[in-house]
Amino acid sequence: MYTVLIEKRVLKDLDHFPCADVERIQGIIIALKNEPRPQGVQKLRGYAARYRVRQGNYRIVYEIDERNKSVRVLLAGHRKDIYRK
Repeated sequence: MYTVLIEKRVLKDLDHFPCADVERIQGIIIALKNEPRPQGVQKLRGYAARYRVRQGNYRIVYEIDERNKSVRVLLAGHRKDIYRK
């Protein structure tokens, strides 16, 4: 089981999303606790341990620290904006 850490920026961004999408995104973030590499996850090129997972039109970008058994959620946003942050 992994510890999930969420950046403050992610929490602020979630306030601007529709409620139904926020619930789904929160569900995925909670599920990362048990399975940090769920089905459909993509490793991001150029990073040692950075991944992204899809939820509809939204993306969640996170890093996995295997040594400390933790997942740090870095970004959450619409697919057209997520990589511009």
